[in-house]
Amino acid sequence: MTLAADPAPRTWPVRETAYRPRGPLDLQATLGVLGRGPRDPAFVRDGTVLWLALRTEAGIATLALRAGSGEVRASAWGPGADAALDLVPALCGAHDDPDGFDPSSHPLLATTAQRHPGVRLTRTGAVFDALAGVVLEQKVTGLQAYGAWRSLVTRFGDPAPGPVPRPMAVAPDAEGWRRIPSWAWHRAGVEPPQSRTIVRAAERAASIERAVHAATDGPARDRVLTSLPGIGLWTSAETRIRALGDPDAVSVGDYHLPHEVGFALTGHRTDDAGMLALLEPWAGHRQRVVRLIRMSGAQEPRRGPRLAPEDHRKR
Repeated sequence: MTLAADPAPRTWPVRETAYRPRGPLDLQATLGVLGRGPRDPAFVRDGTVLWLALRTEAGIATLALRAGSGEVRASAWGPGADAALDLVPALCGAHDDPDGFDPSSHPLLATTAQRHPGVRLTRTGAVFDALAGVVLEQKVTGLQAYGAWRSLVTRFGDPAPGPVPRPMAVAPDAEGWRRIPSWAWHRAGVEPPQSRTIVRAAERAASIERAVHAATDGPARDRVLTSLPGIGLWTSAETRIRALGDPDAVSVGDYHLPHEVGFALTGHRTDDAGMLALLEPWAGHRQRVVRLIRMSGAQEPRRGPRLAPEDHRKR
């Protein structure tokens, strides 16, 4: 018996536009927070070009972004190409308003801000999409989370349209996440609490999107997201950072962040409460401070071995 060959992939026409930001823009640093490891099937750095495979209300799309001569050139393919092009300003930080942020009171922040004037806060607008990826990062190492994301998106997502530089995939929609079988979660190394959290959120994805976008500030968005089983303040903040470009989001409960903030600002470690106290002078812009700290290169000397990944599949 001979199997029929797969049908040839559809060739999508390219759609193009250009976005001219109001000021300096470091495209790679601004959008870098959206990538999930060097082998992310939905986010690829190819030289100076950033490739994103994303899902819009009009359908899936592949978006290629390149910066030069004071503008960002954008090319898109797929049924959602026009919607993806409409998203370019938000991705490039057009909605990011740094007014009122003054890093000059701390020399490390002031120096880093001067060195990186083009870093903006990106926003995708896609709350559930961000939430699903963040939940995979709960209580595991980055290596484990990136591997799980890569496995599930590649297997259960949609092939990215257009002339991608390497095989890419669009993450599943809410129904796609909900229908992933239990054995596939296990094979990807995702623990049952995380898979249950994603599935439950997928069942309410539309209402989550509406409620979060209707909320007027960070605490209100936290209340919406943390009302879901398995979602705490860390997951809410990480979701707000990617989906909404929230300038004040702080990932309370992060294993490393309090130490990073404490060491950068005082030279000493601290805990969550101490971190929040240190960031208080920049209330309203605390995520900007965190971003600058992580770009500054300030790094506490290692005190011991790295946290070893624990593979629940071997239990």
